[in-house]
Amino acid sequence: MHSLHWLDYVVLGGYLAILVVVCLRVARRSPTADDLFLAGRSLGVGVVGLSLFASNISSTTLIGLPGAAWQSGIAVANYEWMAALVLVFSALFVVPRLLRARVTTIPQWLERRFDARLRKYLSAVTVFLSIMLDTAGSLYAGALVLLLFFPSLSLAPTIAVIALLAGLYTAAGGLRAVAYTDVLQTIVLLAGSLLLTVMVFGEFDYSWAAVKAALPPEQLSLIRPLDDPQLPWLGTLIGLPVLGFYYWTMNQYVSQRLLGARNQATAGRGAMLAAALKLLPLFIMVLPGAMAAALFTDLERADMVFPTLIAEYAPVGVAGLILAGLLAAIMSSVDSALNSSSTLISVDFIAPRKPDWDAQAMARTGRGITLLLMLVAAVWAPMIDRFPGLFAYLQQGFAYVTPPLVAVFLLGSFSHWLSARAALRTVVTGHVASSLCFVASQAGWIDLHFTIVAGLLLGFSLVAACLWHRVEGGVAALQRDEAVAAEIRAGLQGLPKDVLAAAIALVALIAALVWCFR
Repeated sequence: MHSLHWLDYVVLGGYLAILVVVCLRVARRSPTADDLFLAGRSLGVGVVGLSLFASNISSTTLIGLPGAAWQSGIAVANYEWMAALVLVFSALFVVPRLLRARVTTIPQWLERRFDARLRKYLSAVTVFLSIMLDTAGSLYAGALVLLLFFPSLSLAPTIAVIALLAGLYTAAGGLRAVAYTDVLQTIVLLAGSLLLTVMVFGEFDYSWAAVKAALPPEQLSLIRPLDDPQLPWLGTLIGLPVLGFYYWTMNQYVSQRLLGARNQATAGRGAMLAAALKLLPLFIMVLPGAMAAALFTDLERADMVFPTLIAEYAPVGVAGLILAGLLAAIMSSVDSALNSSSTLISVDFIAPRKPDWDAQAMARTGRGITLLLMLVAAVWAPMIDRFPGLFAYLQQGFAYVTPPLVAVFLLGSFSHWLSARAALRTVVTGHVASSLCFVASQAGWIDLHFTIVAGLLLGFSLVAACLWHRVEGGVAALQRDEAVAAEIRAGLQGLPKDVLAAAIALVALIAALVWCFR
């Protein structure tokens, strides 16, 4: 049992009080549908960037990343720097076109490019992943930490309380409340994680040489062998870009912040800010987890690394701040997933059937859907305790489901030859192959890391798209598409020079980072 000092309770209570005040001020007026789903398209650079970062920093980072690093080394940080690369790519080549289209959801763009069937298909899959993976995983992670400090609590009721709090303020204020509370949560999160990193590094006398002496060399390497069971280099090369592209571009849960930006320049700058922040987890979340491998050797589960670090090394007051940061991250991901899922269901499924649906009625329905989805996630979240690890639960789910969707989105974005019928057939074919691969993997018939499987499924889906196109009598037009090239040039010309300069600087910084920890 780990107990908190009264000062920790004061810090934690103070944070919660500030959060409530900020949320109430933002949600004071009744939001319209545009406010509820896209914050009135009024988000600024700082809000977009910090909210993008905060919506992602949850169970996959504060709980999952240190746990994975404790178990197998820092290669898990490849998910983070790859996310930064994907954000740069999307900000330059995808987001400008989405903003010019004035869409509310990513599936809505697919309908304009293909047809309503693709819109509903992507929307349904995105809602499923957001609720069953993102939201449920975040609720589980939050409850896991609270149980360490408050052992008298039980898993399911704790999950229910966290879900209720996040669901209520998301339903009340919509994306504006979510985004502005995310700013506060990001500040607390970064401060708490940085303090904990300093404390843990202090156990090695602030000496990098001491850290290297205490850990095997492979534990401090980002690039792992092809047969590495945790993250082989081939998986990093062909699989992580697929997972990252879906998460940071196609996932409404994340892209909603970019769609809610004031303009293209704001979205570009916000994406660059988020990309820069995504380089921090290696230093303030992954490396402390790797160091913990030399400090804790008898933990039952990797998911307990981060809360144990808090309990063992955070001094009075700081433990409360770090715990507040953790709860901030959990709440941020929960509110983001709930709001985006509510948006998808309202805009992609209900609104097309009700052409006379006014904005206020849509907003009311959106709030009700938010609360219903919160209930579904809260019911499923305790089931995650039966899986071997939170990080693996999340990433494997995305690896098997997203590649066919990414293939169709990329072809639809950067070419005009793929028809709506061929696109739908491609997605269905890809998901049949994904299901077969998953069954074969669980049965032990194939032994490939899930990141490699993701890359292979993307390749399979691209080939399937060409074949379905040929079946319809078309010719797979692999030549340069002048119309698409013109759209890309227009998007780049609309971005400020500082965004392009930041993109180049970030790519160079990522390359240097990978080289240093190769």
